[in-house]
Amino acid sequence: MPLPAPLGGRLVRRHVQGPEAARLQREARRLPGLPLSPSEEADLRLIACGAYSPLEGFMDRESYACVLHRMSLPSGLPWTIPVVLRVEPHRAAALGRGDRVALYGSAGAGAGGGVPAGDGAPGPLGILEVEDVFPADPLQEARAVYGTESPEHPGVERLLRSPTWCVGGAVWVWASPLLPPAALTPEQSRACFEARGWQRVVGFQTRNPVHRGHEHLQKCALEMADGLFLHPLVGPTREEDLPAPVRWRAYEILLYHYYPPERVVLAGFPAAMRYAGPREAVFHALVRRNFGCSHFVVGRDHAGVGSFYGPLDAQRIFDRFDPALLGVEVLRFDAAFYCRRCRGMATGRTCPHGPGDRTVLSGTDLRRHLREGRALPEELARPEVAAFLLRLSEKRA
Repeated sequence: MPLPAPLGGRLVRRHVQGPEAARLQREARRLPGLPLSPSEEADLRLIACGAYSPLEGFMDRESYACVLHRMSLPSGLPWTIPVVLRVEPHRAAALGRGDRVALYGSAGAGAGGGVPAGDGAPGPLGILEVEDVFPADPLQEARAVYGTESPEHPGVERLLRSPTWCVGGAVWVWASPLLPPAALTPEQSRACFEARGWQRVVGFQTRNPVHRGHEHLQKCALEMADGLFLHPLVGPTREEDLPAPVRWRAYEILLYHYYPPERVVLAGFPAAMRYAGPREAVFHALVRRNFGCSHFVVGRDHAGVGSFYGPLDAQRIFDRFDPALLGVEVLRFDAAFYCRRCRGMATGRTCPHGPGDRTVLSGTDLRRHLREGRALPEELARPEVAAFLLRLSEKRA
């Protein structure tokens, strides 16, 4: 049985190198420039490598509307998160269909003639072929994607601060390196799985340092698959989330001591975190299909934040999609906890004991322990991981 086909049937490749990249770079010097936010830059790089297949660029108004109202692309393929390039009104007014613009990363925004702002700022990352310029409705988008208009939601708060016009169109990208060193492109991950003879690959994502609850779910999933693709998010997150290098090192330590190396691939997922709960869970599953995963773990409150979503909302949303169109099987797990009477990890499906015997595990608890300088109990984190995180928190204090 082969790995699942990418969404849309093929991996999109919008990354150019060699003479073609040099030609486009020369052209970009003569073009007007558009600045990208950190999350838009992350999206651009993931579009270019095919992680967001079948997208070939930033969405036009039809795709944007379909995603908001139907959770699909115009073709009918499932898609739940808008991937748009937001621009200020004065920039939108200067652009029309057929124009070409240079795209500048968050470290150096393009000035009017395509010259990077500031001394020593990097040059453009790519070119966008303008197909559409359209207004977005932030409140409508907030209700559709996040299920709330509350600015207390970090995704809504960021959305309400963003420009209200969008530019859509295909992109060509020459940024090098395209992804961080710890990341794999979908082409690379698929080649890795095939070289290992894997056909059933389960993907797992988290934005928090790994704790015993994560480990329990990952190993349960690994019992039913050929291999485990640990794909923690390493892109932009909230300031209160622990930095990506810290989360990454915690995974490396855990894998070294407690996982069979021949059955696990660890790679970073350099996307921005949206905190969109149910819709983001579907988005994460679809993207992991592009990376070659046949299965994807969705646990309690996947991609949630605060109390904006119910604990099982991110699992129930999958009932609204045709499994054949999703093309990736979702593994739905209850919240894992440590049971003192069982003396081990369990869920409500396997443990008969009451709440008084259980230690509930969460990234929030882990971060709170670290902020307060308290040692992490063994039921929350493996001792090697706990020691690393506590040493780091003491240095940062």
